Amino acid sequence: MSDRYLVTGGARLTGEVVVGGAKNSVLKLMAAALLAEGRTVLTNVPEIADVPLMAEVLRGLGAQVAVDGDTVVIDSPAVPDHHADFDAVKQFRASVCVLGPLMARCKRAVVALPGGDAIGSRPLDMHQSGLRALGAQSNIEHGCVVAEADRLIGAPIALEFPSVGATENILMAAVLAEGETTIDNAAREPEIIDLCEMLNQMGAKVEGIGSSMLTVTGVEQLSPTTHHVVGDRIVAGTWGVAAAMTRGDVTVRGIDPQHLNLVLKKLVDAGAKVERFADGFRVRQDERPRAVDIATLPFPGYPTDLQPMAIGLAAVSEGMSLITENVFEARFRFVEEMIRLGADARTDGHHAVVHGVEQLSSAPVWSSDIRAGAGLVLAGLVADGITEVHDIEHIDRGYPHFEEQLQSLGGTIERVRD
Repeated sequence: MSDRYLVTGGARLTGEVVVGGAKNSVLKLMAAALLAEGRTVLTNVPEIADVPLMAEVLRGLGAQVAVDGDTVVIDSPAVPDHHADFDAVKQFRASVCVLGPLMARCKRAVVALPGGDAIGSRPLDMHQSGLRALGAQSNIEHGCVVAEADRLIGAPIALEFPSVGATENILMAAVLAEGETTIDNAAREPEIIDLCEMLNQMGAKVEGIGSSMLTVTGVEQLSPTTHHVVGDRIVAGTWGVAAAMTRGDVTVRGIDPQHLNLVLKKLVDAGAKVERFADGFRVRQDERPRAVDIATLPFPGYPTDLQPMAIGLAAVSEGMSLITENVFEARFRFVEEMIRLGADARTDGHHAVVHGVEQLSSAPVWSSDIRAGAGLVLAGLVADGITEVHDIEHIDRGYPHFEEQLQSLGGTIERVRD
């Protein structure tokens, strides 16, 4: 039996929250520490369940890892083990990001196919084709990605889709390859920029940061560094949407608001008053939200990780919203749980049509992934009665101190330990 939340609806969220480091960045930065022998220090690390899981993966590769609050210290060995343990890797998707560093340092890697959220197929084809372009042999054998090379040589690589994971693995392999590598159609997410900046701090030569064309000039050796993790735009966006859904007034700090340009624009379209600061933003919603259409796309588009929150907002908005999912085909599983709560929603392929209702109705619901879990809690805040949200271990993987922050804003939420 897993823990569950009891969420009481009716509260108007008000106050201020501070967002920590990005889940979608820190796990990749921890893997990047394998690229240099010695001690790398990461600060502004979020206190989420995936960080100690990643620490176990790195320990299995020979690193010493100390997790202390919002600081992680990684002492990488001279020669890491090249085999990532199945039991550690299978628990979460981001573990596959050790593939690139292991190829760069060891010229071979055996990494179990990862687990993670149930949001659809996320194949490793582009990861493998990128490594092959650099001179590696790579195949799936016995449930593992098996890759090896005599040496890695820079090459032009064009991605079919701006995959975040493939960009990261190819980038980390290329920084120690011979010669120049170009990654065309590279992902442009703020978390990619964060990784590139850390790699350059370590002595890598990465150019075109923030663009869709990255140029990497390989170096012989990198050095450990100290790096501050970029703020979590998905957690920040969650609180922004929560303010709009509950007709609240919430200030979010610890994030560059430019990382949420489109999200904040959509909230304005829904009737919210949005104020931006250098380190955050404020969302105030006085009336019932207006329906808005949203389509998820790679950055700078609307983040797929905030799609469940978009559905939640649409469910209580005035009018009809069309939500289009262009990134993960199974993310609409969340809609089935929203219908339990009284949402008037229908899905057809990549589209969800949502007719807003005045108020949702409490019911027991189940989280299928990190963002769906958070979205269901937000829905519970605008439902009558008490909503039970089950399988909340997913939420723990992406939202530090979730119930405490929600309570600080005036929400009524209780964790029940079964």
